[in-house]
Amino acid sequence: MAEALIQHTERGLYCAAGDFYIDPTRGVDRAVITHAHSDHARGGSRRYLAVRTCVPLLRERLGARIAVEALEFGRPIHLNGVRLSLHPAGHILGSAQVRVEHRGAVWVVSGDYKTEPDATCESFEPVRCHTFITEATFGMPSYRWEPQAKLFEDINNWWRENQRRGRASVLFGYALGKAQRLLAGVDGSVGPIVLHPLAQRYVRAYELAGMRLPRTSHQRDRALVIAPPMPTWAPWLRKLGDASVAFASGWMLARGAAQRRGFDRGFALSDHVDWDGIIATVRATGAESVGVTHGSAATLVRWLRRNSWNAWPVEPGRRAQRTRADKTQMTLF
Repeated sequence: MAEALIQHTERGLYCAAGDFYIDPTRGVDRAVITHAHSDHARGGSRRYLAVRTCVPLLRERLGARIAVEALEFGRPIHLNGVRLSLHPAGHILGSAQVRVEHRGAVWVVSGDYKTEPDATCESFEPVRCHTFITEATFGMPSYRWEPQAKLFEDINNWWRENQRRGRASVLFGYALGKAQRLLAGVDGSVGPIVLHPLAQRYVRAYELAGMRLPRTSHQRDRALVIAPPMPTWAPWLRKLGDASVAFASGWMLARGAAQRRGFDRGFALSDHVDWDGIIATVRATGAESVGVTHGSAATLVRWLRRNSWNAWPVEPGRRAQRTRADKTQMTLF
């Protein structure tokens, strides 16, 4: 049996032929990064490789002096005889799938991805391969997203209703990716939009990528406040007076999830692919073998095996060491 081109190790996914890691869990000599979220991009590596639009985000998170090589989508490079290229994953700005080819075998690592386009990142593109390693954060049949246009309509209506009642509107979303997507998707004519500084720090990277996000304000009257979900948010919220608090996350699709977490409303707007999207993507890749990582891996592996794929669970890496800014927010997104 031929040796796997990409293997799981205690430091993450490793390609021995090319001598590089994909989203390593600790510092390595060469790290290929799928995107800039803290559970995929960790500090301490000697050299990084990422898509060009991801590089400013990496420097913001890991430090301006990191050694990082920028690649354009679809443009291959060769590492020790292995052909490597990055392709749009549609998760957040600069998110990529990693295509690895060696001696006729083609593997693709999805990273985190979603298949519904949005205005704040490059749209997902399926990549043909023999072996596909997919995430399964929401890999259960119960997770099927509503169209984002419907979700943004619901958010706008909730905001208007709060204005009518004289209440502030606070919408929690992950500081990188989700907050900017919310900013771009809501209706700015409803009122001013306030963006928390932890999310504002990433806006420059979006501007460098040619994306124009709506202007934000410091005016809180009738405003929508977009902020990362922080464990210390209660005292901060009290400064706003009477406020309705909502959370934008795929986890909000579960019955009663918003109330259990102490939110008035939940909007199931996710930057991850849903069940139908995973199955459609696996089929579009043409892969015969599928590795499954994150979330509901066991459920998806069972379904794939029953439907004639060679599927197996990929063990997740160890928990990331977070930066100081990352530690101020929960990791629900």
